[in-house]
Amino acid sequence: MTVPRIGVLALQGDVVDHMRALEAAGAEATPVRRASELDAVEALVIPGGESTAMSRLLEVFDLFDPVKKRLDEGMPAFGSCAGMILLADEVLDGRPDQRSFGVIPMTVRRNAFGRQVDSFETPIAIDGVPGGPFEAVFIRAPWVERVGAGVRVIGTVEAGAESGRDGGEGPGGRIVAVRAGVCLATSFHPEVTPDARVHEYFVGMVRGANAGPVEQEERGTPE
Repeated sequence: MTVPRIGVLALQGDVVDHMRALEAAGAEATPVRRASELDAVEALVIPGGESTAMSRLLEVFDLFDPVKKRLDEGMPAFGSCAGMILLADEVLDGRPDQRSFGVIPMTVRRNAFGRQVDSFETPIAIDGVPGGPFEAVFIRAPWVERVGAGVRVIGTVEAGAESGRDGGEGPGGRIVAVRAGVCLATSFHPEVTPDARVHEYFVGMVRGANAGPVEQEERGTPE
């Protein structure tokens, strides 16, 4: 089985833990700080951190447009927390000059679950990730308030699992994990736990994308 080479955007945020988790999931992980490094990878992880800082640094390092081009061309991507915000096509409570890649049709609210002191952990079931509930860690996390056509909700938390504001609730609670084709996004930080199942799921997505078209059931269904 071919080992996929997956980059981790290494401008700011939790880079090292994502690389560790990708290696545990059977991928070759490499940091991406410039366009030449982006050209050498099959997929990209956008880590948690501070989304406005990442947006600015992507411009400073002349990486925003190259990443956007690869994403528009179908490169698989996984965004956690701030990475989820950067993949969304609409961001609430962001800075006016903040840019996102807009490859997942969804509305994400920054810091929806509260401040750093409101961080929490809770087990959630993730559709497509076997082995029982995943212990999800939320740190100044966003949530998803709207999903568009082709976006599948794969993880929610019950309202009341945290001290956030009202809103962002899907059929099973607040939306915290989605998949749209070859893009995956979570509002929590799977990389800070020793459980590599979410990264294994993404590595499987990358392998599937390299093998041919994504199966229809994996693309999600329109609203």
